[in-house]
Amino acid sequence: MGLIGSPVGPLDGLKVLELAGIGPAPYACMLLADLGADVLRLERGDADAKDVFTWDLLARSRPSVAVDLKNAAGRQLVLRLAERADVLIEGFRPGVAERLGLGPDDVAARNPQLVYGRMTGYGQDGVLAPRAGHDINYIALSGALWMIGRAGDRPVPPLNLVGDFGGGSLFLLFGVLAAVLHARASGEGQVVDAAMVDGSASMLTMAHAFMNLGYWREERGANILDSGAPFYEVYETSDGRYIAVGAIEPQFYAELLRGLAIDPASLPPQMDRDAWPMVKERLAAAFITKTRDQWESIFAGTDACVTPVLSPREAAAHPANVARRVFEVDGTIQPSPAPRFSKTPGAIGDPPGLAGSGTRAGLSRWGVDEGEQASFRNAGAFG
Repeated sequence: MGLIGSPVGPLDGLKVLELAGIGPAPYACMLLADLGADVLRLERGDADAKDVFTWDLLARSRPSVAVDLKNAAGRQLVLRLAERADVLIEGFRPGVAERLGLGPDDVAARNPQLVYGRMTGYGQDGVLAPRAGHDINYIALSGALWMIGRAGDRPVPPLNLVGDFGGGSLFLLFGVLAAVLHARASGEGQVVDAAMVDGSASMLTMAHAFMNLGYWREERGANILDSGAPFYEVYETSDGRYIAVGAIEPQFYAELLRGLAIDPASLPPQMDRDAWPMVKERLAAAFITKTRDQWESIFAGTDACVTPVLSPREAAAHPANVARRVFEVDGTIQPSPAPRFSKTPGAIGDPPGLAGSGTRAGLSRWGVDEGEQASFRNAGAFG
């Protein structure tokens, strides 16, 4: 069941154990919880911590249960909970869970139908599997980082969106939910080995297709989607802000030029690559004459694919996002659950609490009664 006060989401009834970590695994578990899964976040903490709001939005919508994984009773508590779980998700380095006695074989002995989701950068095997890294390293190895940047300049790290959350969390979720379907049909669980190198490489499929065709040059800032094309670019406006242009299709490009008051006859054909630098200068000279908001008004109601470049806080207040409730802004600004469902909408559940603050309630919901909890506590399971 979902958290108290939350509508039932499409994943209602799915029970997930999260061995807490950082980055992509917590985000994946947040998404599961937002969509109705019953997720227990197991982490170092204080079983007597007060239930107060904390800053970590990635820990929202699920209770935090204090568990000491280095304690024998703590490990037994995890295995006890695994008996009732559909999914376990961990983001340790390869081999750590096995050394703790909580690896896939250990869990499968208790629950052979459980899906064991593993999130790493380089995967569970291979020469780099045991090495440390971060998003920037994983997307460097997959080829994604090399492609992001302007001509003649260094690659630009795209925050940690491509590796951690795109190639990591979302591929982990895709694999876990696919494995859950298989487990429910066959009665057999399995391990999902989600690696950020793998996921971010997969996201380059279209780029590889274009390169195979000879349409995409292996150069930064020289192609249709990497700032090479004038009609897919960011331009500065007179107030020092920016406008984003994505007018790829000919009919959208025509609307772009119409809004800029540029005669198409005065420009070379749209796909003349040799002329792109010159056309970009023409467009830049036009955009710099007005403010960002003026351009937004000029292109409002058109298909020119022109939008303001908003800061995160501006985005939360933009009328289009407010109308669609893209962000929750009651007290704390945070993105709303996504995607959306017509019959079983997801919802943000309880706010993130202090580590361990949901120990009693979370364990009770999973069938660990007060007597058992007292025994685990006395044995040091909660740390």
